Amino acid sequence: MTRPGPQGGDARIPVRQVAQKVDWQQAQADVITDPGELLALLRLDAADLPAALRAAADFPLRVPRAYAARMQAGDAHDPLLRQVLTSPEELAPTPGYDTDPLAEADHTPVPGILHKYHGRVLLVVTGACAVHCRYCFRRHFPYQSHLPTAARLDEALAWLAGHTDIEEVILSGGDPLSLSDRRLLDLLARLAAIPHLRRLRIHSRLPVVIPGRMTPTLVSALGDARWDSVLVLHANHAQELTASLAAEVRALQQQGVTVLNQAVLLRGVNDSLVAQEALSQALFRHGILPYYLHQLDRVAGAAHFSVPDDQARSLHQALRHRLPGYLVPRLVREVAGDLSKTPL
Repeated sequence: MTRPGPQGGDARIPVRQVAQKVDWQQAQADVITDPGELLALLRLDAADLPAALRAAADFPLRVPRAYAARMQAGDAHDPLLRQVLTSPEELAPTPGYDTDPLAEADHTPVPGILHKYHGRVLLVVTGACAVHCRYCFRRHFPYQSHLPTAARLDEALAWLAGHTDIEEVILSGGDPLSLSDRRLLDLLARLAAIPHLRRLRIHSRLPVVIPGRMTPTLVSALGDARWDSVLVLHANHAQELTASLAAEVRALQQQGVTVLNQAVLLRGVNDSLVAQEALSQALFRHGILPYYLHQLDRVAGAAHFSVPDDQARSLHQALRHRLPGYLVPRLVREVAGDLSKTPL
């Protein structure tokens, strides 16, 4: 179903329709990388294009066409567009915003492993993402020193095997689901051979931005694993959710996989009660439980997305008054050096 434009025409941008069953790898490769092309497709003014191109030189623009097709043509404030379009605001240095806001370099015992919290570690399996979100806290992350070459992966898995207090491994990146099923299944098999691991968690935005990523092969592998599997998706706005995602979530749940969502509170995207209520309601209709609503990590280039804490608390309280508790995500901030997320 299409949305009418300002003159009653079709407001969707002129890209080919995405089928119910898609080749997710082809969709992942079919991306827009030129800010000028994205603005032209959305029939938007390119007055800020020179500055947008400079911002893209620092952190490249990358938008799958399958995701761009959900944006409203002619609307410069579309909440999906605002998340991905390079902006001159990114170029303004802001005190308190730096390249490693969570001090992850201090929690890396071996390349590829981030160990910040008790009993669980994060394994960086790729630097690739399907989409480049402008507020990404890892937009400056030194992936070149963490990418899992064969030797580094061996070292990381050996470190995991030697730390029997670790019960949960979290696949992250980049986006771990940007890897092929073959590579993921090989990695899962190697992790499954570490007996003290009891839970697998995958953090991914890819099923949100590209339909069809949760292939039957991958769904079965997650369901057949000896451990409990959790998929934490990243959707910030109800407009991002599709019927195909709901079908993939149902398939995961039939295999016993828990599916949660974490969002980031972003100025101009979802910093209103209407937007937050719509997101929680839409997530539940898609079979996904709201998990976290993160305050923005203070990464250089993203200060223009920041929402003041007082406003965030007021919004969260209003959401609690509107929705049952199971539909209200926990409002948190990640503070470098703390032993857990910090509730606001």
